[in-house]
Amino acid sequence: MTETYPHQLILASGSPRRKELLARLGVEFTIDTADIDESQRPGELPETLVQRLARQKAHAVAVHWPDRVVLGADTVVVLDGVVLGKPVDAAEATAMLRDLRGRAHRVLSAVYACDVSGGLEGGALNETLVTMRAYTDDEIAAYVVSGDPMDKAGAYAIQHREFAPVARIEGCYSGVMGFPLAEVTKVLRTVGVVEMGDIVAACRPFAGRCCQESPEWNRVRLTTD
Repeated sequence: MTETYPHQLILASGSPRRKELLARLGVEFTIDTADIDESQRPGELPETLVQRLARQKAHAVAVHWPDRVVLGADTVVVLDGVVLGKPVDAAEATAMLRDLRGRAHRVLSAVYACDVSGGLEGGALNETLVTMRAYTDDEIAAYVVSGDPMDKAGAYAIQHREFAPVARIEGCYSGVMGFPLAEVTKVLRTVGVVEMGDIVAACRPFAGRCCQESPEWNRVRLTTD
């Protein structure tokens, strides 16, 4: 087990959502983003893709921090077996949101941590089924103009209060945000980071409840169409 000390952890992600969620766990960390090719390989399954990217991000940053624990993460939205990444422009964001409207899709979020000096590593995958509400074209247009969809897989944020695109989920709210807290704490403990806060307390401000509170909240309606 590695020694716990301030900024022992390096987060290999520039995502504001991951930064906020990790901070809510009470973990001190430094951000160092990874620059890798995130393209899906021919024939690569979404589950394989997202886990590979989380691992590659961590390894790419660990080269610069051999005496620290590095945490990588990645998230993909999967509709009818097709991976929806971050939209390249407003037109693609609009098309994604129209394709998702009123339908169910999968959100896969992978996390991977490594401690090069200690020879420790661990990874985990979270899958959540998300059903979107029947939002209108005008709502899509207003949301796209806001710019919020542009840095998000599938072109939406579950936590966006004005657009509120999600009708219900079966799984983990923070996983849909791109950082499943139960899996995050699991992999961090694997590599020796043990001083963390409560998952429920960290997640509750976003969803009002947490899937770790009871099995019943793994299936929850968020909005009413």
